[in-house]
Amino acid sequence: MASVSASHLIIFIASVIVAASVAGVLTSTVDELSQAVDDLGLGVSEDVRTDVEIISDSGAGIYDTDGNGNITLYVKNTGSQRLAAESDAMDIFVNGQFKTGPDVMVTVVDGDVWTPGNVVRVEIDHALGVGEDVRVQLTVNGDQEVFEFRT
Repeated sequence: MASVSASHLIIFIASVIVAASVAGVLTSTVDELSQAVDDLGLGVSEDVRTDVEIISDSGAGIYDTDGNGNITLYVKNTGSQRLAAESDAMDIFVNGQFKTGPDVMVTVVDGDVWTPGNVVRVEIDHALGVGEDVRVQLTVNGDQEVFEFRT
């Protein structure tokens, strides 16, 4: 009878050790999943609050307005958060060519910061021919806008 109690005690202790191990692993896994969901939620929240609109008129003078062979677009922040008015914060493609750094100049038109309701002037250095169809794709925080015009 003592041998049965001893074997039951050994099995009970082994079960408790296994249960504690599984609980520890599950707890750390749940913590990691929770952190991943929080991070994803913050990213989605930023994307949802970001909205921009290209307000330039495709029939107006978009190209070579100052004689330097550049494309000038006006972009309005129609979202609910402040955005960085820098070329590094935007992905710009002109006819499929990525433009960045010294080829792009961003200036806030009506203020010092690109807050909701403010407009920036985006000047893109890109040589074009006469009568050429042009497609400019602008992406800010995941919000993508496309502007097409003819030179």
